[in-house]
Amino acid sequence: MVITIFGLGFVGLTTSLGFAEYGHKVYGVEVNKDRLDTIKGGKLPFLEEGLDDALTRHLNNDFFPIDSSELAKAVAESDCVYYCVGTPYGKDGQADLTYLLGAIDETLAVRPKDKYQVLVVKSTIPPSTTERKIIPHLKEKGMRVGEDLGVANNPEFLREGHCWDDFMNADRIVLGVSDDRSAGILRKIYASVKEPVFCVSLNTGEFIKYLSNTLLATLISYSNEMSVVADTIGGIDIAEAFHILHMDKRWGGATMASYVYPGCGYGGYCLPKDTNALYAVTKTAGFDAQILKNVIATNDNMPKFIADKIIRHIGDDKSQTIGILGLSFKPGSDDVRDTPSAKIVRELNRRGYNNIIGYDPVAIDEFKKKYSDLTIDYIPTFKEILDKADSLVITTAWPEFKDIDKKTSKTVVDCRYMN
Repeated sequence: MVITIFGLGFVGLTTSLGFAEYGHKVYGVEVNKDRLDTIKGGKLPFLEEGLDDALTRHLNNDFFPIDSSELAKAVAESDCVYYCVGTPYGKDGQADLTYLLGAIDETLAVRPKDKYQVLVVKSTIPPSTTERKIIPHLKEKGMRVGEDLGVANNPEFLREGHCWDDFMNADRIVLGVSDDRSAGILRKIYASVKEPVFCVSLNTGEFIKYLSNTLLATLISYSNEMSVVADTIGGIDIAEAFHILHMDKRWGGATMASYVYPGCGYGGYCLPKDTNALYAVTKTAGFDAQILKNVIATNDNMPKFIADKIIRHIGDDKSQTIGILGLSFKPGSDDVRDTPSAKIVRELNRRGYNNIIGYDPVAIDEFKKKYSDLTIDYIPTFKEILDKADSLVITTAWPEFKDIDKKTSKTVVDCRYMN
């Protein structure tokens, strides 16, 4: 494969040399003359372990750093054109696409008209940017996406200081693609890698990058906020508290999927009680902990969001029978304290949906006693609720609800994203 890459910063140079390491021919376009001259001279413009050796191996063998004067030749040869240019903060925090759209326009000005190429955004851009801004921009230029050329994104997950190792030993490759032809071309780039390659929608590809970065930002900010909480309360050894927190077996060597996965909100006894209590005592002491405050608000708002989602899927016929699958707050337990299922049923009742039936493998009796105010009838078996309900809603991730689509053709609203 032949690939042209715009931008030879941390991401662009690493990607260029990484693709060369895979055995592809790569042209790297750089507009900064000092940086380009440094790279042409066999030196890195920044410190990155391992990248210097890669540059020595590939420079002028299968990696060719060029300026814009040689762009036409490079693009004419290329199967794909990658964009690794800056997308800095713009107005109101939006990504500034000036450099990206400029590089795309430079490509269009020299691209061969009879060759199908894929334009691939590796720069970090917010979800929906390709669909709402880049594709319309291409159409304005007379391009037929999927016919004249393909459009894709291939987000990077590189840490500065570890770029080369992260590229060559990636944990996953994500390709956001607009059509099968483009997906096939991009898969050829990664044909030699052992890591899993996921072809997803354009929006999903962009979202995964932000999902990763915003989780890291949230964890860092949460930790910082909790240090302020500790200082405000007083008498707390912050370093020792966090070191002991790190011993929790749910984090050390465990999978993150148990907690970093969407559902209907948290419930049970400990999380609602303790989160509210810590926020209250901290606010009383004089510090309004915004992350804690918004964690509580997000959880409190989930029943409304879930009810909206259910109604979008099942429609506004309030006479239909809705089957609620799962009443306990989590699988493997009959605890129904603060369970999201009850809040969702209450919200549906409030909106006039009163033909509701519920099933849970172990928690029906506890739910009956705790939530006698709800308008809901109970069904003793999974098979029976599948028969009696007009539509079904999964609210607890019991294993028997997995692959429900193979057991019924009725509408299923999977609020635990099991299937």
